[in-house]
Amino acid sequence: MFYREAGDFKTTYPEDAQTFPIRFDRVRYYAVLAVAFGVIPFWINDYWANAVFVPFLIYAIAAIGLNILTGYCGQVSLGTGGFMAVGAYACYKLMTGFPEVSILIHVLLAGGITACVGVLFGLPSLRIKGFYLAVATLAAQFFLVWLFNKVPWFYNYSASGQINAPERTVLGHFVTGPNTSAAAKYLFCLVILFALAWMARNLTRGTIGRRWMAIRDMDIAAEIIGVNPLTAKLSAFAVSSFFIGVAGALFFAVYLGAAEVGEVFGINKSFLVLFMVIIGGLGSIFGSFAGAAFLVLLPVLLKNVLVEGMGWPTDLAAHIELMIVGGLIVVFLIAEPHGLAQLWRVAKEKLRLWPFPH
Repeated sequence: MFYREAGDFKTTYPEDAQTFPIRFDRVRYYAVLAVAFGVIPFWINDYWANAVFVPFLIYAIAAIGLNILTGYCGQVSLGTGGFMAVGAYACYKLMTGFPEVSILIHVLLAGGITACVGVLFGLPSLRIKGFYLAVATLAAQFFLVWLFNKVPWFYNYSASGQINAPERTVLGHFVTGPNTSAAAKYLFCLVILFALAWMARNLTRGTIGRRWMAIRDMDIAAEIIGVNPLTAKLSAFAVSSFFIGVAGALFFAVYLGAAEVGEVFGINKSFLVLFMVIIGGLGSIFGSFAGAAFLVLLPVLLKNVLVEGMGWPTDLAAHIELMIVGGLIVVFLIAEPHGLAQLWRVAKEKLRLWPFPH
């Protein structure tokens, strides 16, 4: 009975076109922000930060980036892990080369460098699409991993081939290195996620987003009505790669602190982010959050229930996790291609009509 539009009047065009037109949605949105910024930082500990919140925030950024490319523009990509590696290694080189510059600037510059690389590898999308484009981005994944393994300059000629994040602070608080507090890591990632999600939401609802969706739905018809496929596709690759590069930089510098490209940013990372987008919902910012939350929480839940609660072996729990994810992907692709986001939309529509039948 609270989820209604009755009495929620709009007197201006901006009010009518706002992201959350129903008052209850706006209240819920501000309540979530209040809890995220004003409650969680005061009780979060290292376990919750490292197991749940920080990986969720970082994967949500990567999922939004891939969703912009695949969900909104219709360009299939299997190179997410490679682009995350570009962001990680770019951030590492910037941190070691310019230690006096803020880590926030390094993360954003790493995203910009990844955007340039993404545009370069997005050029084949002007001639090919579908399965062939997926293969081309998969080739980019293997090439980038091979490049970072074989060129010692990228890891500063380290004997182990591993990159390690130096200690850096923001407003006097460590956000990288062993002295980082759980609240500092969480808030740093949360602020970046909030800014990027706000930017993605506005991009997808504006002129650029409509061009992406026109290319996704029917590229020939979009070109006939005046949409330039060159700028639309390459802008999608650039924005998507920027988000993924920022996620890679945060994953290396803030979450892990050290990384080796083959183990951390391999093909499994590309499929993991793609599964988040598929389960959460293609073409939905909320779906990116839902998919990231589901695939971050699922291993934690299985570990606590099966391994610690029931005493099952760890490898068996990992295999069950793969079976559950694979089964859900098949179910969603057949029964609900728009994922968890569509289920959420249907639930809200039923609430708006309750108690009347739909």
